[in-house]
Amino acid sequence: MLSLRAPNLRYDRIYWILFVVITVVILIGAVSRKKNSFADTTEVEVVPLEGGDKMISESDVRQALMHSFGNTLEGTELARLDVERMERVLEEDPFVEDADTYVDQNNILHVRIHQRAPMLRVLDNSGGNYYLDPKGVKMPPSSNFTARVLVATGNIAPYTPEFRDKKRNTLKDLFALTQTLMADDFLASFIQQIHVNNAGEFTLVPLVGNQKIVLGSIRKLDDKIRRLKIFYLEGMPYAGWRQYETINLKYSGQVVCRK
Repeated sequence: MLSLRAPNLRYDRIYWILFVVITVVILIGAVSRKKNSFADTTEVEVVPLEGGDKMISESDVRQALMHSFGNTLEGTELARLDVERMERVLEEDPFVEDADTYVDQNNILHVRIHQRAPMLRVLDNSGGNYYLDPKGVKMPPSSNFTARVLVATGNIAPYTPEFRDKKRNTLKDLFALTQTLMADDFLASFIQQIHVNNAGEFTLVPLVGNQKIVLGSIRKLDDKIRRLKIFYLEGMPYAGWRQYETINLKYSGQVVCRK
């Protein structure tokens, strides 16, 4: 006689499946409710530069967001907040190197700005007035803060985004010279100005003393910098720094001074 038996049920497996289904439903509901909720407030933070200064202010960031999105962000549905687009918009500002935006669990929109750090200010004969950061990116003067950086004047080639790729260019040479000076602790604090003459030759103006340091071209720059540092740090006492009108490094192996 054939007997029929009900299959063995794995109640623990059924409970687990039910738990997963219920959890997914709850999560979907929570996400849906989150998207349908509204942004409460916007908190903007501009990370200060090394000296504690800001080229762009928090109010500047808020105005940029309002200009791009047409209204205040408070009260906007979270589902309509495109934080990636916000970051792209903010990073179009020449003072902004990186923008990070996100909404926290309390529906607060956070905007965090990392600024570009100016390395050089250019005041050229054509009326150009701008900063360059360590990557060669151009920034206009800021209405919030005047950065105390090395200043370059004279016959400097106009800025173009690809200036560092050009074969011969005074702005390219100026940028390379600035990088070399800024990499040296002594020269970074000692040289305050670079002047470029009509022949494309460079003259350095120190912070201390009345002399001009005639560098010429940037050919054999490392050797010229080495001779300059030896002259200042070993060959001339501090009291003598005001005695010379020019210090010429153009001649190989020499430091020629004129009173």
